Amino acid sequence: MCGIAGFVGPENPIALKAMGDELAHRGPDGEGFFSDPMRRVHFAHRRLAILDIDGGIQPMSLPDGRLTVIFNGEIYNHRELRSGLEARGHRFQTSHSDTEVLLHGWLEWGADLLLKLNGMFAFALFDRSKDRLLLARDRFGEKPLFWAMKNGEFVFASELGALVKHPSLEGTSIDRLAIQKLFAYSFIPGARTPLAGVQRLRPGSWLELDVSHCRRGSLAVPVERSYWRFSIVPDNAPPGDEDDWADELDHLLGKSVSSRLESDVPLGLFLSGGVDSSAILAHAADTRDPKTIDAFSIGFTEPSFDESRYAERVARQIGCNWHVNTCDLDGLRSELGALLGRIDEPMGDSSVVPTSMLCKYASESVKVALSGDGGDELFAGYDPFKILGLARTYHTMVPRKVHRAISILACRLPLSERNMSFDFKVRRGLRGLSLKPSMWNAAWLGALSGQEISELFEDEVDSETLYEEAITLWEQSDARDDANRTLEFFTNLYLPDDILVKSDRSSMLESLEVRAPFLDNDVVEFARRLPIDVKLRKGVSKWILKRSLRHRLPEDILHRPKKGFGAPIARWLRELPMPVSPRTSFLNQGVLSRRWADHAAKKCDDRGALWIWLGLDARLPRLAP
Repeated sequence: MCGIAGFVGPENPIALKAMGDELAHRGPDGEGFFSDPMRRVHFAHRRLAILDIDGGIQPMSLPDGRLTVIFNGEIYNHRELRSGLEARGHRFQTSHSDTEVLLHGWLEWGADLLLKLNGMFAFALFDRSKDRLLLARDRFGEKPLFWAMKNGEFVFASELGALVKHPSLEGTSIDRLAIQKLFAYSFIPGARTPLAGVQRLRPGSWLELDVSHCRRGSLAVPVERSYWRFSIVPDNAPPGDEDDWADELDHLLGKSVSSRLESDVPLGLFLSGGVDSSAILAHAADTRDPKTIDAFSIGFTEPSFDESRYAERVARQIGCNWHVNTCDLDGLRSELGALLGRIDEPMGDSSVVPTSMLCKYASESVKVALSGDGGDELFAGYDPFKILGLARTYHTMVPRKVHRAISILACRLPLSERNMSFDFKVRRGLRGLSLKPSMWNAAWLGALSGQEISELFEDEVDSETLYEEAITLWEQSDARDDANRTLEFFTNLYLPDDILVKSDRSSMLESLEVRAPFLDNDVVEFARRLPIDVKLRKGVSKWILKRSLRHRLPEDILHRPKKGFGAPIARWLRELPMPVSPRTSFLNQGVLSRRWADHAAKKCDDRGALWIWLGLDARLPRLAP
């Protein structure tokens, strides 16, 4: 796991070093640089050494210098690919570096290599013989990569904070529509970022830039191509019956976990006591002696947020080394500003707080951790899946006037500060049902409605534009039902643009690599062919996954209600000082002040919007001063 950065333009060692230094937390074990002054291509790399400690130094080039690569991530099938390439005559310089596989693989297969890779990655590869710079990102975007063309230069980096260290980004303004979408989704979907003109390379995509013109003082327009996108495969179920499917899922997940246990440094697992993380631990115990496995959990003094007793139950059954850090969440309030200022981009997901705590705790003992990320998205684990039938009936049968009256009554429900409280779910659910089905999922996650966003920005916001990504995904889906379209929403938008962003930024701040076995190519390809009624059956989410684990985990763990990984931000926000940074002056300060005061007085629950404001206040001055 590493940090990468670079640019195409005039040589500037000071800027290149500054970009690399900004990524030091992603790679504290070493730094490296590459420059081709004639072609004006410059790379910086920060290394977190996980595999082939001595041989995996980057930037890495082929012996003849034709290809040079900088790479962030892990390729779990690198040994298999290496064997195939050696059979074709390729000769490797390192003993088991997955980075070198990228060089020989691109030389042999070109862009077809991307479909052969099973792993998480973001890399930049310079083909000197063709004057081409290539950027690529893994299927779900586990590893980040940003780019921009500004003032005649092309710049890229693993994080926005490193990108803006390049002088061509000086004076970059805020992307207002991106911030509007942040309030609408609670994350920024798609290629947009908070900075105007700065793009996120989309998951499952690669970008090619012809640098031959650079020597003549100009740059060609980069071409971005998609090589893979998650979609449901209707009417193509795997052979066999449901028990066969459960057994195959058990087999595939076991293979995935085993491949992700390879490491030349200490490795552990995250354990919440939920189905997904417990499944990863159970499969890891097939490969390793449980007594050698370290599992890490966070406990909370507040009962509605604490899951540690479930984690302990699983750890005892498996027989692993269980480590738990019990925290008083109130004691963390003083650290919020520092955390939000360090997280690379503003996000509306407050679970970044406990996630960061867990990563910090685990990083004291290990450099790699396996997580359960992806299980909910692939197997319909979220609450919205359970109410889609009711939502469709309500949307069809309830007149708009009646809906507005019900929404007004819902606003009078007593406020609760509990994690995922009933009143919170009701108000969010009704807000989504004010819109077309294609917008439901985004609105259910979002902090504000379209009308509230228009008021906040003092600008009429069109819902079709605001929710464009969700609408396009819904309408272009080959799936023929709400549940599968919702599953595609969560896997194509929420997973890469919220869950994996949160996981990557929280872990890399602590120089910790996190691996997600559920996102293995074979597991995903199998899951996308399974019918929705084995993922969600009679109100039971992740039915087929639980079926596959029936011999591994106790019933009370498999069938306990989903809790979620949250923090008491509703209460915290009533006790924190209101943000004062002038960098958010493009927002209506009167509206925000009123919302802050009403929330503090318990007249409303505005946790989502105020949390986003807090994040913008902490981070924007560092990205666009």
